[in-house]
Amino acid sequence: MKYKDIIIEIKQLPESKDLPLPTYETQHASGMDLRAAVSQSITLHAGERIAIPTGLCIAIPPGFEAQIRPRSGWALRDGITMINAPGTIDADYRGEIKVLLVNLGNASVSINRGDRIAQMIIAPVVHVSWKEMAALSDTTRGDGGFGHTGHQ
Repeated sequence: MKYKDIIIEIKQLPESKDLPLPTYETQHASGMDLRAAVSQSITLHAGERIAIPTGLCIAIPPGFEAQIRPRSGWALRDGITMINAPGTIDADYRGEIKVLLVNLGNASVSINRGDRIAQMIIAPVVHVSWKEMAALSDTTRGDGGFGHTGHQ
C-alpha cells in the first residue's frame, strides 16, 4: 500500500461542524493545520498553558500515529508552542484531539474560533523487540552525550 492511499476516518463533533477539516496547505506540506473549536475567544497569558479543543476525533489505522506539532511562525512571533511537543495520538485513541498550548512569550495572546493552532502529521510507527546484550557495538561517538557529535 502506498502512503498516499491511506484513508483515515474522521468525525467532527457538533461544536466544530462549521470549521474546515484539516488539509495540506501546499503540495508538499507534511502537516495539516488543526483549528481551535472554541465557542468564544480565550486569552492565553504569558506563562499559562491550556488544552484547546479541535472538535475532531480520528481513527488512525494500526501501524500509524498522528503527531501534533507546534506552528513555527506562531512560536517565533508570539512564543506560543506546545507543552508536550510533539503530542502523540495513538491508533487506538478515539476521543477528541486537544492541543496543549503554552505561552512562552511576554504578552497575552487571544485564541479565536477557527484559528490555526497546530499541525497534524500522520506517520508510520515501528514496534520493536528488545535483545538484551552485555555490551553494544563500538562507534566513533561512543557514549558522548549532548554536544559530542563533533559539529559546532
